Amino acid sequence: MKITKRLFVKLAGATALAGMIAGPAAAWEPTKPVDFVIMAGAGGGADQIARFIQSVAEKKDLTNRPLVPNNKGGGSGAEALIALNGASDPDHTILVTLNSFFTTPLRQENLGIDVQTFSPIAMMGVDPFVLWVHKDSGITSFEQWLEEVKKGDYIMGGTGKGQEDSLVITYLEQAFDLDIKYIPYKGGGAVAKDLAGKQIMATVNNPAETKGFYAAGDVVPLLSFSDERMPAFPDVPTLKEKGHDFSYYNQRAVVGAPGQSDEAAAYYQDLFKTIYDSQEWQDYMTTESLSPLWMSPDEQKAYWQTQVERHKELLAAMGE
Repeated sequence: MKITKRLFVKLAGATALAGMIAGPAAAWEPTKPVDFVIMAGAGGGADQIARFIQSVAEKKDLTNRPLVPNNKGGGSGAEALIALNGASDPDHTILVTLNSFFTTPLRQENLGIDVQTFSPIAMMGVDPFVLWVHKDSGITSFEQWLEEVKKGDYIMGGTGKGQEDSLVITYLEQAFDLDIKYIPYKGGGAVAKDLAGKQIMATVNNPAETKGFYAAGDVVPLLSFSDERMPAFPDVPTLKEKGHDFSYYNQRAVVGAPGQSDEAAAYYQDLFKTIYDSQEWQDYMTTESLSPLWMSPDEQKAYWQTQVERHKELLAAMGE
């Protein structure tokens, strides 16, 4: 067909009209279920939060495709980081993180993980740690606990060397000249369960992980590693009150896989801001003793860098 000037103008007009009818391109949305990876085992704080978030999204019909929780806690979260780093579809892959997001790449440099390549989605809050013992121990104060530990052969459980709780326990060992045998578990839920079953003598757990056992009267909180006393435990002193300027919080955040498109990241950022602002999440933070800490994407990136540097210092202090 010969393209004359008249025909070219006619075709151009038809194309423009078609564009007017079609309207602007629709915003990005998932076209299949979203792989909602959890870098911890079942029953722990990260797992509980991911499944609660998924339930809120489903209840409120916030997504056109479901968020599918997927536990990958192996290797102190290395399994999850490897999965995200090599995700075949970054736009449909997001991750619930804790502080092993920072520590595992530092401890396992061979993984080749650079957290700054991940997409910041949402900082849903931070989770303080508490020192717990079994009620049958008869220990009701931090000072009594120190006396008991110094007798020797004291056993604590946690989620693995270099993990969040082990950093806190190492700090206690160094600050108070303690020697504690540490048993690693696959997740915080298993740690809390074995304390309730008296398989270990104490733990450093997030309140959400120990909530059921505390409600049943099986475990006793002795000390919090928060900046101020926690509303849920007003009679429990902080380590700062004991003269040590140390606090430690676990981040509860969602990040996107490296290579995620800006359009997909914007979709998830809007989704999780909606969930964060919901009454359900605000109530959840209160009941589970999480501290609010919403951040913009740029603020999250800056926070990551700060936390990487801080955890380098903490790991160096424990000989890592």
